[in-house]
Amino acid sequence: MPPLVSILLPTYNAAATLPAALDSLLAQTLDDFEVVAVDDGSTDATARVLAGYARRDGRVRPLAIPHAGIVPALNAALDAARGEFLARMDADDLAHPERLSRQAEALAREPDLGLVACRVDFGGCRASCAGYARYVDWTNSLLSPEEISLNRFVESPLAHPSVMYRAAVAREHGGYRDGDFPEDYELWLRWLDAGVRMRKLPQALLTWSDSPGRLSRVDARYAFGAFYATKAGYLARWLARHNPHHSEVVVAGAGRVTRKRVELLTAHGVRIAAYLDVDPRKVGHTVQGRPVLHRDQVPGPEECFVLSCVASHGAREDIAAFLEARGFVLGESWLPAA
Repeated sequence: MPPLVSILLPTYNAAATLPAALDSLLAQTLDDFEVVAVDDGSTDATARVLAGYARRDGRVRPLAIPHAGIVPALNAALDAARGEFLARMDADDLAHPERLSRQAEALAREPDLGLVACRVDFGGCRASCAGYARYVDWTNSLLSPEEISLNRFVESPLAHPSVMYRAAVAREHGGYRDGDFPEDYELWLRWLDAGVRMRKLPQALLTWSDSPGRLSRVDARYAFGAFYATKAGYLARWLARHNPHHSEVVVAGAGRVTRKRVELLTAHGVRIAAYLDVDPRKVGHTVQGRPVLHRDQVPGPEECFVLSCVASHGAREDIAAFLEARGFVLGESWLPAA
């Protein structure tokens, strides 16, 4: 029988969506769990909703704190959790009935696994939120520990509310950090950097809401600039361990935005030897002392390591196919980073 599971559920003015979220948890096929629901100083009926559910089912454990934001709320839930396995959930998402049982079984079955996530159903409008829907499709494509690890510098490879991890991992490598960065992405980068093994179940076990007030839409910590600043240090550390040509890289992409983002790496000792592009307006020029080569001029994998830093839709796949046709091997001589 799997150990006790604690669900970390931060809430803030979530009275409208919280009942459905809690109902989905109380309908789980797994019985041995607790919901550590932290009310982050809500001003609506959130506290009353939580109190009502706690009276009906002792597995719901409300905890009230002064309003301080998601990171203090998450860490309060971490501190209060009694389970050996910790699952995340947001107050506007829906857990499918077998979510907790499948994830707990995976952790119990694989002692070297530190975290298990799952595929998610997109709970928004694909027509009006096409970009976010593509992101969901992308993260759903990353299942194995290798896929998650090697794509971590593109975007966050995990939907935060879909994960379950060992409490021991959080104790050993630290919980959520507050700062000018997305707290979940920084956590994955830090744990992966420490060697925590993560994988994703192939089943969609959560409906991930895409509400207009989602923090990733409205909070500056989730802007693209914050993502790149967060991952620059961790990417530089990865390159120091895995790039056979360290500290030198060739960057695929020579656009202004790409150059601005990869420039963050130089503060961590990474040297940009050249840019690759196909735009005739850029090829043949020198930018900040670095030549812009046509991508057909890329040296072979025995001579350079390529960072693919073009983020436009379809370009990432095109560059991957091009590099692999030239003999580059993902994780050995090239890596996606945008």
